[in-house]
Amino acid sequence: MLTDLLPASQPETVPVAEAAGRYLYADLEAKVSHPSATESALDGIACRETDTLSATQSRPLRLKVVGESRAGVPFAGHVGAGECVRIYTGAPVPGGADAICPVEQLEDDDSDAVLLLRPASPSDVRPEGGDFRAGEVVLHTGQRLTPARLALAVSLGHAEVTVRRRLRVALLSTGDEVREPGTVLTPGQVYDSNRYGLAAMIREAGAEVIDLGHAPDSPQRLAELVEGAGGADVLLTSGGVSMGKYDFMRDLLLEQGRVSFWKVRLRPGGPAMLGGWRGLPVFGLPGNPVSSLVVFQVIVRPALTGEQPFTLRLRAATPFRAIADKAAYWRGNIQGGTVSDYGKQGSGVLRSLSDTGALV
Repeated sequence: MLTDLLPASQPETVPVAEAAGRYLYADLEAKVSHPSATESALDGIACRETDTLSATQSRPLRLKVVGESRAGVPFAGHVGAGECVRIYTGAPVPGGADAICPVEQLEDDDSDAVLLLRPASPSDVRPEGGDFRAGEVVLHTGQRLTPARLALAVSLGHAEVTVRRRLRVALLSTGDEVREPGTVLTPGQVYDSNRYGLAAMIREAGAEVIDLGHAPDSPQRLAELVEGAGGADVLLTSGGVSMGKYDFMRDLLLEQGRVSFWKVRLRPGGPAMLGGWRGLPVFGLPGNPVSSLVVFQVIVRPALTGEQPFTLRLRAATPFRAIADKAAYWRGNIQGGTVSDYGKQGSGVLRSLSDTGALV
């Protein structure tokens, strides 16, 4: 597996406020139960279900109000026959009560009584520990702390969590034609979109970026910049790995490093390379912008995160061309339960990734 080529993950304990997007290094147990008490799911009254079975809109049933229960201030008494307490969402259900009648189905009779227009329902009572119980493992090693999972971790009672240390990814773009955004281009030059797009994808994958900048088509300068990747866990390059005379990243790894594979049966992204440089794993991505970003999504991101890309099964609204002996990833537009071919599938058409929502 590609993940075996990367350094073993190391633990790091961080406050939950800093843990968004991180991957859990250890399971998280609940320190408390949730709900911490049997509580109401609605605003209304808490009462005994058996007292209310005859209530209808034409023949309302009268119950005596003996108190109220609200979140943080529960009713301390006991609900007896013909009695109820006013209750609010999230408030503990008092002893003796086993059902809730919502406020929409109540009418005030006087200050000490209410009229029920329908029977109270036990289904509106949330049982103690109905979500999770103290000691239960709720979140698991390797799960990414999405906003929902982060909120859940706090609900479990954790102020800190143990997560994987972020991988440090050194990023380098190559090529004489590549220029920084904002500069004036001459014919044949392009802006360094790969470096900025890949940096964003690396961060989105939960890793840190060490920006090595841009290397011209010079073997000596390329080697100097690669040497600057010290402290990184993996090196990611774009450009210089195809079959051309000036594909010096390919030559550097072939002649002075290690090549695990070069060229994959993938379109776009066939020239992709995986190797090593003095113990540092190296992913060499193609220079064409679509190829570079697709290879990252299909090959590199799963290696960094241990997660496979999210997939959907949809009906094809248009044909998608197969390519013999290759896995083809075409850009497609999703609409409802169908996906259609974007049309412009060239590996230099970066707009095709921006305008679409799926790789098919």
